Amino acid sequence: MTEHVPTSDSSPRHVGGRREPLATYRIQLTPDFGFRDVIAVLPAIAGLGVSHLYLSPIGRAMAGSTHGYDWVPPPQVSDDLGGITGFRELRAAATEAGLGVIIDIVPNHTGVADAAQNPWFTDLLTHGAASRYASWFDVDFSTDNGAGGKIALPVLAADGDLSPLTVSDGALRYYDHVFPTAPGSTDSDDPLEVHDRQHYRLVPWNSGLIGYRRFFTVNELAGLRQEDPDVYAGTHGWLLDLIDDDLIDGVRVDHPDGLWDPQAYLHRLRADIGDGRLLYVEKILAADEDLEPTLPVEGTTGYDQLRVIDAVFTAPTGVIELDEIHERRTGQRGDAGWLHSAERARKLATLRDMFPTEHRRLVRAITHSDPSADQDAVAEATAELLADLGVYRADYPSLRGRLVETATEIGRRIPRLAPTLDLIVQATASPGAATSRLAQTCGAVTAKSVEDSLFYRTARLVSAQEVGGDPANPTLSLREFHAHNGRRARDWPRAMTASSTHDTKRGEDVRARIAVLTQVPERWSRLVGEIWTRTPPPDDLSGYFLLQNIIGVWPIDSPVDDVLRTRVKAYAQKATREGGLRTTWTEVDEQFEDAVDEWIEQVTRGENAVAIGDLTERIAPSWRSESLSRKAITLLGPGIGDIYQGTQWWDDSLVDPDNRRPVDYRQPTDHPKAALIRAALRARAENREAFGPGGDYLAITADGPAADHVIAFARGEAGVARVIVVALRFTHSLTDHRRAATTVSLPEGRWRDALTDATASGTVTLDDLVGDGVAVLTRIPPDAGASPIE
Repeated sequence: MTEHVPTSDSSPRHVGGRREPLATYRIQLTPDFGFRDVIAVLPAIAGLGVSHLYLSPIGRAMAGSTHGYDWVPPPQVSDDLGGITGFRELRAAATEAGLGVIIDIVPNHTGVADAAQNPWFTDLLTHGAASRYASWFDVDFSTDNGAGGKIALPVLAADGDLSPLTVSDGALRYYDHVFPTAPGSTDSDDPLEVHDRQHYRLVPWNSGLIGYRRFFTVNELAGLRQEDPDVYAGTHGWLLDLIDDDLIDGVRVDHPDGLWDPQAYLHRLRADIGDGRLLYVEKILAADEDLEPTLPVEGTTGYDQLRVIDAVFTAPTGVIELDEIHERRTGQRGDAGWLHSAERARKLATLRDMFPTEHRRLVRAITHSDPSADQDAVAEATAELLADLGVYRADYPSLRGRLVETATEIGRRIPRLAPTLDLIVQATASPGAATSRLAQTCGAVTAKSVEDSLFYRTARLVSAQEVGGDPANPTLSLREFHAHNGRRARDWPRAMTASSTHDTKRGEDVRARIAVLTQVPERWSRLVGEIWTRTPPPDDLSGYFLLQNIIGVWPIDSPVDDVLRTRVKAYAQKATREGGLRTTWTEVDEQFEDAVDEWIEQVTRGENAVAIGDLTERIAPSWRSESLSRKAITLLGPGIGDIYQGTQWWDDSLVDPDNRRPVDYRQPTDHPKAALIRAALRARAENREAFGPGGDYLAITADGPAADHVIAFARGEAGVARVIVVALRFTHSLTDHRRAATTVSLPEGRWRDALTDATASGTVTLDDLVGDGVAVLTRIPPDAGASPIE
């Protein structure tokens, strides 16, 4: 049967004079893979049926940058990628191939790792508060900033020893660091005296001092004040030139939550690019958070939908058993209660250890209008608020109630803070420094506490420990899935749907395989027991975490080689350092890291390798089936599916830089994923109105013993279904008998499977309807000849 979930009645619009987006293809540009290299693979990309190229930042960046998010002024198309001429050539070739172009922009920050490469930052350090760019950066020039009103630069060793300082060629040097100097300040032979004459002060890296807002804790990326019209104009003129020359069709905004006022910024950007171009935001939503409805954007880049799709394929009963296995092996519960408590503790510690400067500025902003306020109480109250809000920032209109309710609840729990919390609520009731400082600090603390720390400190089910993920509640019922999709089709029909990105902790196929462990918890438990008996890990939690990832990347049709072992070791180093329990980036425990490397060697050889290979081979059919089902839902569910480079084939990527490896576009085009993508996007292209604004989402339920294994829905218009997706989940336990005894009642009409060319109508069994885990059915016109499956 079908359930009609109505959506918006507005008619589809044409975007930028070009066709409605069908799907995007994300490409990571590097100096080794620039515009001409993209042109060379355009036929393969266009052949998938996507509508838009989706490019990583194309601007001039720090020398040697492999990602472009550390762009440097003056803003312009990077010569390392091919320059403006090369970009024009790419645009022309893409247009000829029928593809639009979306680019990634980075308004929040600019690269300052080498001040000499950033003329704006050089000018700031040279002239301090008198610099023409002093107001462009979010600098703390206050006399109580810990650096005597100067710009604190945390580059010194922990002991603060300045003796390595030298002066040469008019610059102050500290090992590889080179800093500009104020005019007339280098006429002394004493480097310490020269240092004292500067507008900045070099301080120990662990002092807790930094003179400017950063991207999270990355000192090499300095925040920009886009709320200043001069800054906006100076950083967006090149973008508007691209638009004036019709060289792009859309923009992806990196990390808008880092800005002073993302709402005002996005409204101005929308006015500048016009309504005819696509506008996406890299916005991480909490599981219980909706995107602010007043934002003038197509939607997010899709981590929220990634979470939903992953969750509906995660078996609830298996998660319960994984709870027990995890606690037995690691001594840690890892369930929802533990995760909520651990997240709160991590946020308090992160604020204290990583963001003391930002916290002081926040307290100062709140107490500015009331000097009599107890600053210690404000510091404690804001810390409690940041730990409990549960979202990146709560200054969006739809989240104001959340902030007030959270403050009220904290006041009940800690009555002595209630008056201070009332002060904070009043101070943040309207736009201003208190509101923005609270919001900016909240986002930074959340990111560094959760996805960059907590998600490496637990391991109940690592596939759920993803950007925007909800490992506390990693499953989703069919009812919840369909209700969510109905709302998304209505409210955000052009929002992106991600499955893999340059920032995901694991690629889509790795997560899909790890999630299958929830269907075989007993086999998983036996494997863990065997390995722990033969080869105990140097740390139980680290070993349990890493073994799931090893399962995720284990080759099915070939032996493990040293290339994979090297990749896993590199991943293990990053994971254990990010977790910070036994080793960290700044306090490396080489003995522990060597022990982890040796454990990986032993686990991937001999009897252990045989045991891992046996499990992965057993679950391979379910993994392949469900990976394809996930891809079909990504492309044909509500939103615009985004295909990350290379994921038209099986992808075994882990976290960056592993997921940014070069793609071999010479791989076979008849791969099952590539074939599915082509079929799905062909069906979508032939039925555009069913997927855009005004399109419908119709939930379809199955009948029979395997009904809960069936994820089925139709996309249509005016209540008439045009395309149907029937996908299977929890397939490891789906027997032939249960498949044969379960039926799906298709909407009225005759249907053809875009994958197999088989036809169907009426009520059909799963056996007849679904082949390799998924069917994509398109309506057969009434006058076309076809016979239904008997």
